[in-house]
Amino acid sequence: MKLNIAVLSGDGIGPEVTDQAIKVLKAIALEFDHTFLFKEAPVGAIAIDQHNNPLPDPTLDLCKSSDAILFGAIGHPKYDNNPNAKVRPEQGLLKLRKELGLYANIRPVKAYETLLDKSPLKRDIINGTDISIYRELTGGIYFGKKYLSEDGNSASDLCEYSREEIERISHLAFKAAQSRKKKVTLVDKANVLETSRLWRKVVTELAIDYPDVELDFLFVDNAAMQMILNPKQFDVILTENLFGDVISDEASVIGGSIGLLASASVGDKYAMFEPIHGSYPQATSKGIANPIASILSAAMLLEHFGLYDEAELIKKGVDKSLKLEITTPDLNTKNDNVTTSKVGDFIADFISNPNDTNINFANIHLGQSTII
Repeated sequence: MKLNIAVLSGDGIGPEVTDQAIKVLKAIALEFDHTFLFKEAPVGAIAIDQHNNPLPDPTLDLCKSSDAILFGAIGHPKYDNNPNAKVRPEQGLLKLRKELGLYANIRPVKAYETLLDKSPLKRDIINGTDISIYRELTGGIYFGKKYLSEDGNSASDLCEYSREEIERISHLAFKAAQSRKKKVTLVDKANVLETSRLWRKVVTELAIDYPDVELDFLFVDNAAMQMILNPKQFDVILTENLFGDVISDEASVIGGSIGLLASASVGDKYAMFEPIHGSYPQATSKGIANPIASILSAAMLLEHFGLYDEAELIKKGVDKSLKLEITTPDLNTKNDNVTTSKVGDFIADFISNPNDTNINFANIHLGQSTII
């Protein structure tokens, strides 16, 4: 298969982790006789610095002419710490989602057996957790009309949803549940918000078309609590934009590091794949950023095009790296010799040599004594 992939590395650690995803995709292309062509373009703070625009027109044009988009991260302290900034990096990402119609964000959350003790939550609570979060991505309060009074002392953000917006992501969530544990949990605030009451009405009606899937409901405050108390109860979580943003980041503690969580943002025509973490500017160029989320996002890219064997091989490489503790300091404080690049090297090597234990490679590559 031949794929043209737009690379929007963005800011902070974005370029470092995206480089590892590309490294792994190149290894897959070599092993499976695919052709993946990568073309980079600026987005976020770096695009503002270069073009005074967080999403320049050539970047958007590249995305529209590509088969898929590999995204890094955006954000910079000079904008984060300036509430008066009129042009912000995040505007580029929001516009990209809207322009490409990326209405569904899919975030898998898995508790890895080898990392159960890395999580701040107890082993018996998180063991066996396997959740897929479906977050509506182009509607709601993030995209609603915004108002700031002339004196700057009052403000408002409009949260608005239509039946069509709710239905299209709900169908995706129910179809996903059919191939999983056949359960969808709608997270809303229907006791307070009119938009949530519309969500509950529409999803309830739509559920009739999926009689094999159980549907239940949780208010978002209870859902946030249940995510900590008993995350294993969830299969597919379906929710609106703001709630999905918060719930999915909360879920990151289950795996022990936000550096493990990948995501796909898909629409009817375009698809973008990115780690859920931010730009982490304090870690830029230090080689300590965890690239696994970006690498797993690359695996989701392959699954999107039906390349399931290729994606599975990447996941096995990630599992091996975790088992051998070939991970960055967020997960492995005992060995600070493991860099962002070395994690990518290891997983790419595993793809080329999947039947090898890779212990020799790991020890030689990391400058340790060889153990056989």
